Amino acid sequence: MGKRKKIAERVTTLMDKPEKIRNIGIVAHIDHGKTTLSDNLLGGAGMISMDLAGKQLFMDFDPLEQARGITIDAANVSMVHEVDGEEYLINMIDTPGHVDFGGDVTRAMRAVDGAVVVVDAVEGAMPQTETVLRQALREGVRPVLFVNKVDRMINELKVEKKDMQTRLLKVIANVNRLIEGMDPVKYKAGWKLDPNKGNIAFGSALYNWAISVPMQKKTGIGFNEVFDYCHSGNMKELAEKCPLFRAVNDMVVKFLPSPIEAQKERVKVIWHGDWNSPVGKAMAACDPKGPVAFMINKVKIDPHAGEVATGRLFSGTLRRGMELYISGVSNTNRIQQTGIVMGAERVEVAEIPAGNIAAVTGLRDAIVGSTVSSIENMTPFEQIKHVSEPVMVVAVEAKNTRDLPKVVEVLRQIAKEDPTLQVTINEETGEHLMAGMGELHLDVTITRLQRDRGVELKTSPPIVVYRESIAGRAGPVEGKSPNHHNRFYIEFEPLEQGVIDALKEGKISMKMEELERRKILIDKGMDKEEARNIAGYYGTNILLNMTKGIQYLKETMELILEGFEEALRNGPIAREPVQGVKAKLVDVKLHEDAVHRGPAQVIPAVRQAVQAGILMADPVLLEPFQNVYIQVPQDMQGGAMSEIQGRRGFILSTELEGDMTTINAKMPVARMDKFADALRSATEGRVLWSSEFAGFEPLPPNLLLETVRQIRTRKGLKPEMPKPSDYLKVV
Repeated sequence: MGKRKKIAERVTTLMDKPEKIRNIGIVAHIDHGKTTLSDNLLGGAGMISMDLAGKQLFMDFDPLEQARGITIDAANVSMVHEVDGEEYLINMIDTPGHVDFGGDVTRAMRAVDGAVVVVDAVEGAMPQTETVLRQALREGVRPVLFVNKVDRMINELKVEKKDMQTRLLKVIANVNRLIEGMDPVKYKAGWKLDPNKGNIAFGSALYNWAISVPMQKKTGIGFNEVFDYCHSGNMKELAEKCPLFRAVNDMVVKFLPSPIEAQKERVKVIWHGDWNSPVGKAMAACDPKGPVAFMINKVKIDPHAGEVATGRLFSGTLRRGMELYISGVSNTNRIQQTGIVMGAERVEVAEIPAGNIAAVTGLRDAIVGSTVSSIENMTPFEQIKHVSEPVMVVAVEAKNTRDLPKVVEVLRQIAKEDPTLQVTINEETGEHLMAGMGELHLDVTITRLQRDRGVELKTSPPIVVYRESIAGRAGPVEGKSPNHHNRFYIEFEPLEQGVIDALKEGKISMKMEELERRKILIDKGMDKEEARNIAGYYGTNILLNMTKGIQYLKETMELILEGFEEALRNGPIAREPVQGVKAKLVDVKLHEDAVHRGPAQVIPAVRQAVQAGILMADPVLLEPFQNVYIQVPQDMQGGAMSEIQGRRGFILSTELEGDMTTINAKMPVARMDKFADALRSATEGRVLWSSEFAGFEPLPPNLLLETVRQIRTRKGLKPEMPKPSDYLKVV
């Protein structure tokens, strides 16, 4: 404990020297060795015993993580590393690799400026490697590469000395190809990974050694010597001569930017406010004397201190007692404590200047993604965009009725902590729905709720989440208000795929300049006239106002949008969310007296027209798919393939390398229950596999009616597929 305190003191002496700070994330595909690598870096900083580095898994401090052998939460730690006699502060976040916890990776990328991408030398770049790289580059985070498990390549694959470098170069080429494809500008501007430059290290996190070209110049140990050490099993001596923490942390200090260097460019990616404003200038300069600009990327409950909000401070200085504004909240919140995170512990410090990752208590109104500032009405940071969407849902209720208020409270809290969970609360029936990224995500969340919050819960088996959409055109569909004095005529057609993608990625908003928005829409395939007339959007659905000169329409538009949203939140087919619909308002008849065109008249009229229109425009149900990536011995590939095809999956490609086959396939989530067990059984357990979210695709027509019937029955609705006339009745 005394050792940890001394390290905390060294950390605080460097916090006000932003040029000596590196904020980094460790990212990778599952089981490629992120947490083992983190252990080594902590061992090198004196925070854990070097004998335990690689085995202790210090950053997996939650009992659930230890029991399941995976990282579930992104964990923060601050440590000090010395290069050429100079001390540097490294704020590190170890992130999860499992696809169900990808939201934690996205949120962590908002707090850091650089990422150490870990790739297994044997498996190479895998689907989740691609996903985490995309998350990093989208946030303007610069990557360096650590190629892990080089010992496996030598001792398990029996690769010859002459072939070793060829194989390693192939791994690097694949990662570079991904970076170039995702961001060609940055790739050409120096983000290309090159062992000769020194922004790549090779090693074994389990055995605590690593080499790089700069290290080779200092130690004289290169690939030939590494091969001999691994071959003879003498990796302890190799670790003494070439400690992993030195190779990787030296690389981090040299190639990943300090906050001063990073914020000049990075803030432009994540903040679209006025660059000439005081806060814009302060963030660009990482100015500790400027206004506070603090972005929350994590909220956790501490049993002693209450809610702890962790995030990146881009400008200003945080101190206890400060009154700060939180985006979207009118009143201020007062900071009670400021601190830094050392794994499972939080160390209090008097103040935290710009450029650091801070943990504060007292910001009770903050949620993940909140912008916190000393300035009222600061332009908020851009929303954090998650790669995946919820694909499974469970019904949650209290075991004891008296616990119902407590269950409502903990579900509200968990939705605040994890934005990738969608919680729908029905306070009348006592049943609540929780949608998550997959079975594991929901299972872990419910286990933690029961363990940490002291509530006993009953849950349903996980149910797959669907989406509703259209494949054809319809309209104009007439929506009449209950008093018959107002009429709305709306046409429907599928929205262009490019526009859907731009909405998902947050490239379009109603706050941006109209000319800029119009240009993006036209580039994505929308007609010029339509692009000029956007009235609003909800999710990936757009409402266009194609009318001309209709009196009172402007003041009624907000109510029209409300009716549009209500219809799409719970679609007409099976009360599932709607996506990919373009609705065009082509004519409107409004009563001249405002009393007769209020919310009770306009909202139901628009809602009914939209619900009926979707059912007239060739309605489709979309189901979630996963990309599945399988490595299996050649003689076992038949079993794996038949398991995929037997579950409505299809093979996208197969690749043979040695006696191993890599299968790239796509499968509906609805058919992936117990897939892991079935796959192991079909391949005698000789299989490595992973999956990632692949979006929503239309359900085969022959399954549509039965699936709709099942969903509607489960939700207590009339089981038959609804007809447009069911919705066009006047309320």
